[in-house]
Amino acid sequence: MQKKILIVDDEPHIRMLLEQTFEELEDEGVELFVATNGQEALDLIETEKPNLVFLDVMMPKVNGFDVCNIVKNTLKISDIYIILLTAKGQEFDKKKGEKVGANLYMTKPFDPDEVVEKAEEILGIS
Repeated sequence: MQKKILIVDDEPHIRMLLEQTFEELEDEGVELFVATNGQEALDLIETEKPNLVFLDVMMPKVNGFDVCNIVKNTLKISDIYIILLTAKGQEFDKKKGEKVGANLYMTKPFDPDEVVEKAEEILGIS
C-alpha cells in the first residue's frame, strides 16, 4: 500500500524545507502532498487519506489545532498520525495539542534528521 505524508504549513520556506527533508522517502515509495492552510489540509485528508500529517498550528482559514480536532474527534479518523509542528512551544500549547488528539508535538526550529527518523518509524520504513 502506498504510504502518504501530508505537509501543512502556510510558510513557503518551511514547506520547501520539509519537502526536501522527505525527498529520500520518496525513493522508498512515499507520496508527498502539500497544503498551505487548514482547509486545504482537511480536503486532502479526506481525499488522499495520508498516513502521516505534519501540521503547523498558526495558519489562516483553519488553524492546526482545529484541523487536528476535526480529523480526530469529528471525522473520527484514528489511523492518521498527526504531528503538530509549530513555533508555539509552551506547555499550554502542548496540552492543547494533546487535547485535540495530536499524536506528537514537535517545536520549530526542528532537526530535519529527527523529522525523517520519526516519519520512517511511523511509516514502518527502515
